[in-house]
Amino acid sequence: MKELRKLSYRGAAFLAAIVIMSAGVSGFAQKVSNDKVIAYYFHGAFRCPTCTMMESYSKEAIETNFKDALASGTLEFKAVNVEDRGNEHFVSEYELYTKSLILSYVQEGREIRSKNLDKIWEYAGNKQKFISYVTEEIGTFLGEAQ
Repeated sequence: MKELRKLSYRGAAFLAAIVIMSAGVSGFAQKVSNDKVIAYYFHGAFRCPTCTMMESYSKEAIETNFKDALASGTLEFKAVNVEDRGNEHFVSEYELYTKSLILSYVQEGREIRSKNLDKIWEYAGNKQKFISYVTEEIGTFLGEAQ
């Protein structure tokens, strides 16, 4: 009986070590993998009602349809004034000429690819089409990013 108890303790200790190690490994993997998609809404200092509305629709589409991705950090939404000091580089990087919604896939801190959702202007007058377009494009982009 004493031998069986000794064996049980060793087995339990071994099992505990495996659980701790696997938790540490998966935790390590989560820390290393910081791939994400950033949805940038770029605007200037002057904000017309349509531009403000497009930012609001973009944010609503993201917050309504991608709660889990936002919570996990896989998706971020950032409204950026390109006229603010330090943000000027976005204009040349993304060839911006007007207010824009850009998706950026970032892997290990570097942008791998991006996409300009240029139809936001076409759908600005129809909230349902706008939100559907943004939702579909982000869903596709997130799927490709994984």
